[in-house]
Amino acid sequence: MATLQITGLPDAPLAAAAAFHSDWLAQIRDLLKLSDDESLALVLAPADHSHRGWRLAAVQELARENAPRRVNALVSSDQAAIAAALDYLTGAAGVTGQLLALDGTGVV
Repeated sequence: MATLQITGLPDAPLAAAAAFHSDWLAQIRDLLKLSDDESLALVLAPADHSHRGWRLAAVQELARENAPRRVNALVSSDQAAIAAALDYLTGAAGVTGQLLALDGTGVV
């Protein structure tokens, strides 16, 4: 599974969505096109609830346009939780287009 850490997004949700699309979307699409991996996990830093809408829409559309490859997004700064989720997603062939907010005990 390929992973890509998304960094440097602004705090405001509209500005973060714009930065994601202008700064990261082409790189994500290139990675999906050039990689032999069957799935991609985007890793995003935690943000408040106002970011959920644009993040979910982005990951769902990426999953749709790249099927049968799987695209999911993890929201966490807990490296152990991220590693556990990546391990789970590696074996979860039907899971795609999901935005999974994690803490140290599982999906929030």
